[in-house]
Amino acid sequence: MKFFNLPDLGEGIPEADIIEWHIKEGDSVTEDQIIVSVETAKAIVDVPSPISGVVAKLYGKPGDTIMTGAPLLEFVSDQEDAGTVVGELATASHDDSADEHFFIGTPPDSGKAPAAESGGDVTALAAKMGVSIDPKSVGKNSIRHSYPLANPEPLKGVRKHMARTMAHSHAEVVPVTLFDDVDIEHWPKGTDITVRLIQAITAACKEEPALNTWFDETLMSREVFTSVHLGLAVDSEEGLFVPVIRDAEKQDATSLRDRINHFRKAVEERSLPPSEMQGATITLSNFGVFAGQFATPVVVPPMVCIIGIGRLRARVVSEDGQIQNHRILPISLTFDHRAVTGGEATRFLHCMLQKLSE
Repeated sequence: MKFFNLPDLGEGIPEADIIEWHIKEGDSVTEDQIIVSVETAKAIVDVPSPISGVVAKLYGKPGDTIMTGAPLLEFVSDQEDAGTVVGELATASHDDSADEHFFIGTPPDSGKAPAAESGGDVTALAAKMGVSIDPKSVGKNSIRHSYPLANPEPLKGVRKHMARTMAHSHAEVVPVTLFDDVDIEHWPKGTDITVRLIQAITAACKEEPALNTWFDETLMSREVFTSVHLGLAVDSEEGLFVPVIRDAEKQDATSLRDRINHFRKAVEERSLPPSEMQGATITLSNFGVFAGQFATPVVVPPMVCIIGIGRLRARVVSEDGQIQNHRILPISLTFDHRAVTGGEATRFLHCMLQKLSE
C-alpha cells in the first residue's frame, strides 16, 4: 500500500480538521485532483492527490483532527510497491501492528509516565538534584480544572489556535500597556484612519526600532528589523485572522488600502493562504470599530508589541477662546517588558502621536 500523509500546510501548523472528503474508498483519483478540504488554524485548504491511483482507505471523517505527518489516505498498489509511502512516513509492512503507529486527533494516552517508558527513576533523580516532587507541593494554580459542560462544542481551526496562542502568550510574555489619545479633529474629511495609523506605526518603527522586534526567550536574544511587516487583526465569525502587510513602510496610502481591502475580502471568503499570515513583526488591532476606548491587547511571541485602537469619541476642548467638540482617537500600546524598556516604548508612542497630530 501507499500512504499519503497530511503535508505541512504552513509554518507552525501541527494539525488540521477534516471538513469534507471529495472522494470515497474505492474511487480512482488522478494526480493533483482535490481529495479533501481541511481547516487549519489559519485557513481552509484543498489538498490535492500526489499521485494517480485507487483509494483503499480514508483515515478520518469530517470533524476529525489529523496531525501533520499522519496518514490521510491509503492507495492500492502493486505487491512490489507494498509499503511505499507518499510523503514522509517511514517504509513499513501494512499490517495491524503498523496501523497502531498512526493516529488521528489526540494520540491515545498509554497511561504511563514518560520516565517509566524509558526506564528512568524519576524519584531518585529528583532526590539527587534536590527537587521535591511531592504532590502536596503542587500549587493550586498548576491544577487544570475540567468543567461539566451540558453541550460541549469542541473548538476548531482558528478558535482552537486562538485559545492555544493566548494561553501561551499569557504564560510567557511580561506585558505592560501604555494608554494615550490623540486629537484628530484637524484631519481632512474622508481621511483613511487605518492607513494613517499604519503610516504612524512605520514612522515610529524607524524612530524607535526596538518595538519592531522578535524576541527568543530560550536564547535570550532579539532580532531588530528594519522592514515593517505589519500584522493587521481582522475579525470574523470563525475567529481572528492576522494577515501581514509586508514592507509596510515602503507602501503609499493607495497601496496600503488595496492590501487592507484584499485581506478583508479574503478573510470573508476564507481564501487567505497561510503564507499571508506569517512573519509579522508588529501588530495593529482596531478593536474600536465595535466598542471600547482602551484595552490591554495581547502580545503574541516572537513579536514584542501590539497597538490597539479604541473607538472615536468626542471631547470638549477650548480653542481660541471657543468651546468646541473634537474627535479623539484612543491608543493602547502593549509591549513585552522582557525585550523592551519603558523608555523605548514611550518614545515609540510619542512618535506615533506626533505623526498622527500632523
